[in-house]
Formats: sequence, structure tokens, C-alpha cells
Amino acid sequence: MPLFRRKLDAAAPADEVDETEVDEVEEVRPQPRGYTPPKGRETPKRAPAQARRRTEPAPANRREAYRRDRERRRADRAEAMEGMRRGDPRFLSPRDRGDERGLVRDIVDSRRTMGTWFFGGALLVILGSSQAMPVQVQIGANLLWVVLAGAVILDSVLIALKIKKLIRQRYPKTDQRMGSLYLYGIMRGMTFRRMRIPKPRINIGSAV
Repeated sequence: MPLFRRKLDAAAPADEVDETEVDEVEEVRPQPRGYTPPKGRETPKRAPAQARRRTEPAPANRREAYRRDRERRRADRAEAMEGMRRGDPRFLSPRDRGDERGLVRDIVDSRRTMGTWFFGGALLVILGSSQAMPVQVQIGANLLWVVLAGAVILDSVLIALKIKKLIRQRYPKTDQRMGSLYLYGIMRGMTFRRMRIPKPRINIGSAV
């Protein structure tokens, strides 16, 4: 009997260690859906779950609820606008979505366009063509208008040709209408670089 008692006493610590190790493994090991941990044991994900359940107190009255809703909508709009400027696909408008349109933006943003000079030149033309100006100034303003218009048309044609070439090379099976892509690129080229949305992601002179 003493011999058997010593064997049992020697085996007892091993059993205790095994139970502890099993407990530690159960805490780390992912459990199946619907698993409920034993009472008295805190799972590692309990603290983040409790933090997510904490919400702000309920509004005291209708005016407070309206103010919170207005602030939330304002924050959502600001987030959407910032995401659109960054070119985040989650916030892009349907007009700007798609890899093809991203390529068109890069084509336009990689070069200097005459469209960015058009509005400044048009302002000079309007001032110079005033009846209060001398005849020579009015003639010069009209000539400047013709030069600007011709330069913008030529630049638009070059942009459209490059869009056609690269789209057919990189997206031969695209379902985008080429005319829509041409217009999209030309209108972006008419916009000042700092005012373009989404913001340019490449510098002028960069390879596309």
C-alpha cells in the first residue's frame, strides 16, 4: 500500500500541470461559433468587446439629439470629401471610379495642359476687347483668343490620342466608352492642377 500511495502522490503534480497548460491553450486557441467560456474565466477579447459596447449617453432632449445628428453628418461629409481628394475608392463618385479613369487622370496629371492657361488668357481677352481700349489692344486680344482656342483644341486632341493608345494597351477588354474617357481627360486638363479632385498622384513629367 505505501508503494501505491507514493506512485499516486508522484502523479498528482503532473496532472495539475497538465490542467493548467490546457487552460492556457484554451484561452489562446480560437473557439467555434457559439462557444461560451466557463464562468469565472475572462477571455482575452472581453475588454475590447466591452469597450465597443460603451456608447455616449443618450441626448437629454430633442434639440441635443438634432445637434448630435448634425455634427455626425458634418463629420461624415468631411470624411467623404477628404477620401475623395485622396482618391480613396470607397468615396469616389461614379464618374471617377474604375482603373481606366485612374489611368486617364495620370495621363493628364503627368503633363502641363493648355487648359490651365485658358481661363487666365480669357480674362485678358475680355479686358482687352473692351470698347474703352485702343483698337490695337482690341485686335491683339482677338488674336490672343484665337491662339488660346487653337492651343486648347490641339492639346485636347493630343490628350485624347494618348488616352486611346494607353487604354487599348492596358485595358483591351474595357467596357468603358472611349468618348466618355476622352471628355473626362479633357475636362480634367481644363481644371487647375490644385483644384483637381481626386488630387494628382504623380508629378508633372512622370512616366505613366
